[in-house]
Amino acid sequence: MDLWELRRLPAGAVTLRDGGSDTHRTVHLESFEIGVFAVTEEQLAEVIGVPAQHPRRPARELSWYRAIRFCNAASEWEGLDPAYSVDGEDVTWHVDSDGYRLPSEAEWEYACRAGATGPHYGPLPDVAWTALDGVAHPQDVGMKLPNLHGLFDTLGNVWEWCWDLVDPERNDHRVFRGGGFADGAWDVRASVRRGADPRSHHDDVGMRLARGATAAAAGRA
Repeated sequence: MDLWELRRLPAGAVTLRDGGSDTHRTVHLESFEIGVFAVTEEQLAEVIGVPAQHPRRPARELSWYRAIRFCNAASEWEGLDPAYSVDGEDVTWHVDSDGYRLPSEAEWEYACRAGATGPHYGPLPDVAWTALDGVAHPQDVGMKLPNLHGLFDTLGNVWEWCWDLVDPERNDHRVFRGGGFADGAWDVRASVRRGADPRSHHDDVGMRLARGATAAAAGRA
């Protein structure tokens, strides 16, 4: 199992639904790469020296800002151009960078769905760790079935930070997607969007790496 493996997805389009405003929008995406697995405690330890108590579990308790800094640290570790410039709490995404970054919300949903049009890409007990499993913490990555893109745990286990703002007109909260180990089927769906203060951290929110940005991927940010 190569935890750093990324899968290149073809260009395509995805229609995003915002339940709060009951609106839909279609985003056209160019080809990009996204992690086969969520970032693990082992990867966090390897790059920034945080002790890994459970190496193969998804890294969590990560604020959005820490996820951004991890992306840059991982890029520098591999000799890539960092995707972000950080000035205090101001973050600029350099869309022509070859470094690691967070997926946009549109990229995330496109990657998660893998062509599926329903709320899940397979029977939920087979593809996602949720409240149905009765677990008290995230499980090792890659233990359930992948989607048709070959990506594991895009639903369930931990939510995953995206680049986008939840609502640019209201606050600076950032989106996370996918549902977590303690969530029920209603929350663990490809279309569900949640968000939080980018300074906050949660025991069921982690991240997944992407590469190959284009301006069209930037979504709501």
